[in-house]
Amino acid sequence: MTTRIDTRFAELAEQGRSAFVTFLMAGDPDPATSLEIIKALPKSGADVIEIGMPFTDPMADGPSIQAAGLRALKAGMTLKKTLDLVRGFRKDDDATPIVLMGYYNPIYIYGVDKFLGDAKSAGVDGLIIVDLPPEEDDELCLPAMKAGLNFIRLATPTTDDKRLPAVLANTSGFVYYVSITGITGAAAADSSAVSEAVARIKRHTKLPVCVGFGIRTPETARAIASHANGAVVGTALVDALRNSLDAEGRATGKTVSAVAELTAALAQGVKGARAVAE
Repeated sequence: MTTRIDTRFAELAEQGRSAFVTFLMAGDPDPATSLEIIKALPKSGADVIEIGMPFTDPMADGPSIQAAGLRALKAGMTLKKTLDLVRGFRKDDDATPIVLMGYYNPIYIYGVDKFLGDAKSAGVDGLIIVDLPPEEDDELCLPAMKAGLNFIRLATPTTDDKRLPAVLANTSGFVYYVSITGITGAAAADSSAVSEAVARIKRHTKLPVCVGFGIRTPETARAIASHANGAVVGTALVDALRNSLDAEGRATGKTVSAVAELTAALAQGVKGARAVAE
């Protein structure tokens, strides 16, 4: 099985550069504007797109992404509409990998088999489900892989060498390294610590390692991308979106361009990084 994620990382490896991975919440600030924004990301330099599945009770999300989820839910976003968003994106783009990121509860309620079938047909390539540990692989991870979707696992600063093999066992696509201990948007990533952590993970796997949490500027993105196979930015993009809204939290004429312009600046940071040694 070769997914769009596998293909994209192989292409980037040939080019000698790291991936720029963006995260935005599906349906934020409303479904129509959200689709416009997602469509603008590849043109602005995004190599892989993570789309958050709005959920009422997130655990790993900081205040900015929590607020984005609430805005999306208030605008009527559902898991079904999130898959419709991916379908809308796929009408014009069949190459950019799409990863859905979120929590297991909405998928469980939707029905695992139905969700996986619908996600695959919509054009989803991978899943990051932050509250399902390896011990629960039978719930979603193994069925997802069987359905042809990558299941991407998180590794953190507290994932030691004893735990890492279990985390990596059924991981595919790439490994997502969380650069800080805590929630999204809470602190800045330390590139020297990230370098050591990525090297340690790579001793256990041949998968690309992407680093997220704590990357807000082109400079930090460049520093992280010089040590990893990809840099993931979410909170900074969500904040740019929020700052473009009107007093009632509605999209304005600046909303799409605000996200696209920051995406382009961050992408240049990533593309300016030296090639990662495999």
